[in-house]
Amino acid sequence: MNINDFTHLTFGDRMNSSEVSESAFALFDEPGTVVAWTQAAERLVGIPAHDAVGRSAALVLPSFREKSTTSAFVERCRERNGWPGTSTVLHRDGRHLDVGLRLSRLRAGDGTTQWLASVTDIGTLSRAMDGPVTGTLLTRAPIGASVRDTALLCVGVNDAMQSHDGIPADCRLGHRLSHVLPGAKAEALEEVMRQVLRNGSTKVHEYRTWLPTALGPEHPFAVSFSCLQGADGQPWGVCVTSVDVTERQQARERLAVLSQAGTRLGRTLDVMQTSQELADLAVPLLADFVAVDLEQWVPFGEGPAARFGPSGERFPVLRRAGLASIHQGVPESAWTRGEPVTLPPGSPLTSVLDTGRSYLEPILDTAPGTWTNGDHLRTQKILEHGMHSLMVVPIRTRRAPLGLAVFIRTKDPVPFQEADLVLAEELVSRAAVSLDNARRYAREHTAALALQRNLLPHRLKGGPAVETASRYLPADIDHGVGGDWFDVIPLSGARVALVVGDVVGHGINAAATMGRLRTAVRTLADMDLPPEELLTHLDDTVQRLVEEDAEAPDQLSTVVGATCLYAVYDPVTGRCAMASAGHPPPAVVEPGGRVTYPALPTGAPLGVGLGAPIEALELELPEGSLLALYTDGLIECRGQDIEDGMRRLGAALARPGLPLEELCGRAMGPFSGQAASDDVTLLLVRTRLLAPSQVAAWTLPGDDTAARRARRLAAGQLAEWGLRDVEDATKLIVSELVTNAVRHGAGPIRLRLIRHQVLTCEVSDAYGCAPRRRRAHADDENGRGLLLVSQLSRRWGHRPAATGKVVWAEQTLAPPAVSGTSGPPQDRPESGAAA
Repeated sequence: MNINDFTHLTFGDRMNSSEVSESAFALFDEPGTVVAWTQAAERLVGIPAHDAVGRSAALVLPSFREKSTTSAFVERCRERNGWPGTSTVLHRDGRHLDVGLRLSRLRAGDGTTQWLASVTDIGTLSRAMDGPVTGTLLTRAPIGASVRDTALLCVGVNDAMQSHDGIPADCRLGHRLSHVLPGAKAEALEEVMRQVLRNGSTKVHEYRTWLPTALGPEHPFAVSFSCLQGADGQPWGVCVTSVDVTERQQARERLAVLSQAGTRLGRTLDVMQTSQELADLAVPLLADFVAVDLEQWVPFGEGPAARFGPSGERFPVLRRAGLASIHQGVPESAWTRGEPVTLPPGSPLTSVLDTGRSYLEPILDTAPGTWTNGDHLRTQKILEHGMHSLMVVPIRTRRAPLGLAVFIRTKDPVPFQEADLVLAEELVSRAAVSLDNARRYAREHTAALALQRNLLPHRLKGGPAVETASRYLPADIDHGVGGDWFDVIPLSGARVALVVGDVVGHGINAAATMGRLRTAVRTLADMDLPPEELLTHLDDTVQRLVEEDAEAPDQLSTVVGATCLYAVYDPVTGRCAMASAGHPPPAVVEPGGRVTYPALPTGAPLGVGLGAPIEALELELPEGSLLALYTDGLIECRGQDIEDGMRRLGAALARPGLPLEELCGRAMGPFSGQAASDDVTLLLVRTRLLAPSQVAAWTLPGDDTAARRARRLAAGQLAEWGLRDVEDATKLIVSELVTNAVRHGAGPIRLRLIRHQVLTCEVSDAYGCAPRRRRAHADDENGRGLLLVSQLSRRWGHRPAATGKVVWAEQTLAPPAVSGTSGPPQDRPESGAAA
């Protein structure tokens, strides 16, 4: 078996340590005379083997020169049971070298004593390790040492060697290793020794190995083999050293854990996920069971809630956010993720949360009188699963405590030490940064989502004009909430405005901008503007907002553009006028299922400032038609053309007879269970038509008889509708509106009454100047008409018409309406005619 076989069978990865490979070895007899020398020793002090062997150790150890006799040297070594620490050696050229020195006492087969010196140049090692070295591995860690002759028989060994491999000195001395430990591993070790003897090399062969020890668990060891030379420079034997590098291994593992923490913690902006990442990272590298508990407000990004007991003490409320265990199912935990966790008063858990200082209990004590006695649930879990060592570390930021992390060992028999606590605190501190970032994001995300949902309509009121349904799917957590909105706004004359818009960007700024634009749209809608005029005014509003943001350079811009589609549907005529500012056209589904996208002139997005006029399109929709207004998130998917998305939407809506809620589900199906890169908004409306019997219209003469005739016609129609309870108020309203039209209007005057959820009175003329209400003085003969109208109606207003204007007033009807028994008025209304 060659050395490579030995490497694979016995050792793991080769260690990269200059500390051991640069060590020089020398063997002294009991009086302190050099017995064997190495080439590394020759390189260190400049003295070859033929000059060193047979001479006193005081030749190269100035520390002993004040006691020049060999007996003094032996006395000093026996006093110290060796010589661990730093010292000075004399180079042949007179230089003094600072070295790490270790003198190990060896017991020979004849009962005499030998001394093995391992010396490392601290200066050389510092340069190799790019920094100062205060101690070396061979001077700090217990070193097992043995010496074998050229026949590989053991001629000397120290007491530490037995603790490394479990072989007593009496069994080792005078024997080869393969005689004591038969097998491939021992043969591989001897092959390494033979190779060292053949080459006459003093190079240290250093590997990491796991050897069963006499003291319990396996440990990692650095094992070296050096050729010892006699006075003639020929191989004298082999020096074998074994160093327990458990501490180094643990340090490397801690560095590995911290390195993993940089890549595994905070990969998402989710508080619960980050807590779970912390727990997963610590098991099993640091603990057998880890629980991460956060204060209740943290997952929601809110501020800490004050909770006080009757004596003024603060009662923390935690929620389990992370769990990990070496056992499947985490049986050690009494609470699952997401459940509230109670903290017993006076326990280390409560103390850690209040003081912000970590707690270490190497040996977990459950004896009577300890803190566990008052917590039967935790005590049961401790005893049931053999929890024997505990660390509790607070999770804190500079602002507030976020929670705590609990580390427990069950299967690992080694108690937690201070070094483990330092590592746990470092892990938790890194996780705390990620948790705080996630908490602040959660707060902003929750605030933006709440703002957006509060700004969106809670109930869509389509009135007698349309049946409505909607869906809103916010963007995923990586992109945040966007600025999509939709609205259904009741207008005068039973008409309804349909709105859908999209603010560029995501987050709370986009949501706030959306709220401002939705308010602006509602304000402009109350003015009864045509769609193209409303969007023109809205564009001016967005440009003003952009200019205001530009004047505040210390603040982030909240408006960077938006798109909007505005439509007005009239259930009396069945016509729908719509205009678009950079927004996709609606899908129109006829009652038979045919889907079309109107060739709607698409203007520039709001706030761009191109100055191009916005044009409107008017459609006539049969009763039962379906209109689908949406944002681009519904038709734009990664790797898919917009045309494909529009075809997919049309296919989902091609069955207009289905309930609107079911159609919404079909249209939103592709987004079910997956994260969206943009907000997805859908507003579905199914059109209705008012029955001809619900509308009455007349053309009146433009003279003094118009008001009297209007009162009579209105009274007769109300009697036919069974609305005698509003007859007096309606006659006054009609009289005032018609009189104003006669006095201040032009052209023919038309009166229209619409009975739906309210009673609407409309008077139109060909004069475009809008009426204005004013307060009349005591001696004024005019100016009280519109004031009277506003007092008698629930609301009133005016809107532009194709020729002139329409002044209207609405009155509340007391349900239920009772059919009248009176005959029709003398002048029949024009069938369903509109003003």
